[in-house]
Amino acid sequence: MHRQVVRSGLIVLILGALFSLAPATSGAATELEVLREDLRQTQEQFQKLFDLQQQTQRKMEELQQKLEAIQAAQSGTPSTATVPTAQPAASASASSPQTTAQAPAPASGGGLPSALELARPREPFALYRERGPGQLLFDMGVVGDFVGDFTTSRVEKAQAGTFTGFENRFFPREVEVSFFGQIDPYARGEVRVEAGEEFDNGQRTTTLSLAEANLTLQTLPFGTQLKLGQMRNRFGLTNETHEHDLAQTDRPDVMRRFLGDEGLVEKGAEITWIAPLPFYLEGLAGIFNGDNDVIAGAGRFSAPLVTSRLRTFVEMERFGAIQFGVSAATGQIPDEGRTALLGFDAKYKYTPEGWHHAVLTLAGEALYFNRKATTEDGDRRTRERYGWYTYAEVRPWERWAGGVRFDWTQFPDTPGHEWALGPYVTFMPSEFLRFRLGYKYTDYSSATTFGGTNASEVLLQASFILGAHPSHPF
Repeated sequence: MHRQVVRSGLIVLILGALFSLAPATSGAATELEVLREDLRQTQEQFQKLFDLQQQTQRKMEELQQKLEAIQAAQSGTPSTATVPTAQPAASASASSPQTTAQAPAPASGGGLPSALELARPREPFALYRERGPGQLLFDMGVVGDFVGDFTTSRVEKAQAGTFTGFENRFFPREVEVSFFGQIDPYARGEVRVEAGEEFDNGQRTTTLSLAEANLTLQTLPFGTQLKLGQMRNRFGLTNETHEHDLAQTDRPDVMRRFLGDEGLVEKGAEITWIAPLPFYLEGLAGIFNGDNDVIAGAGRFSAPLVTSRLRTFVEMERFGAIQFGVSAATGQIPDEGRTALLGFDAKYKYTPEGWHHAVLTLAGEALYFNRKATTEDGDRRTRERYGWYTYAEVRPWERWAGGVRFDWTQFPDTPGHEWALGPYVTFMPSEFLRFRLGYKYTDYSSATTFGGTNASEVLLQASFILGAHPSHPF
């Protein structure tokens, strides 16, 4: 009997303990849910703060760039901040021209700088000092550019399309690997290797070549810079621009006719100078081997290709900005004599206050070409040829743009001329990806090259950027 009483008592105690623990267990579960909810809310608040910090940082950088551009336009001293950024042509700044030359500081008295101030060493490049230990001193990037040219069988048979030999094909025009950055505080280097499909002697081949490899000495006396190596010459408005960064799918017709399909890509040297004036004025002069067989062809320094360019930039505050340029080049073609090429260009951009991109872009370029050529009857005659283009582009939304370009040009070697009209629309899902669809009508009615025909083409372009990408000119 006593054992039964003890046993019953133990059972009662155990049951009581269990019932007393039940509310505590339930309370612990409730507290756990509360902690989880607090953690989730804290994470959301942290993400919002991080996003706000990123937006604020970007806004501060944009304001700083605009401030430097306005100060540069007012003082005639361009901004020296040319830090490479992962930024395609669509996102290039519309408020200031790009230049890597550092202008001499104005004299303390407010007038022109003295000879000693002009000759003093320049400031070292800021990016070099900001790199931490173990970091690369250069950036790397990959660009892919693919083009489709769709036309009629008649145009394909005559090979009268914009991309000769690639009519009714989709092909890799340019796949580029770039390495660029500061060598030390006083010099910058860049190397570009590109591959693409080419058409030569009736055969299509994929080639790999060295596109650019050059060194820029950025801190020379008198506010000058010297660029050495293989480069795209800074002749005119579009020659220095790579294929994937063009405003349209193809290069303007006058540039292809007068400079060849590849443009001026030469080995030599260019010196740049920013004039110590109250307004912005950049001048450059270059001397090159002369490998381009349209304007030069000698391929040696004893008969070089010589180029020059003057460029000015005017900031009109809320009315936008405009750039004017004049370029000249002269070379020597073997057995024919010297050539002369003169170009005038202008570009206007309007960016509303608070916008990150230009809503309106107007640009154009005109070229005059003078060369001696041997006719079919053996006579040597001086040929004077002209050509020009102009385009307008509107970008009412950040991701969409549309425009139209008109071309008119004579042929450098044969009689006649051609004209073309090409509307296009561009879609940019992000700053690293771009799609473009265009139509181009070309009329050869007064030309002997294609037998007086015309061509209608649909042009498709797809471009992408991986990694870093340098900033672009205005």
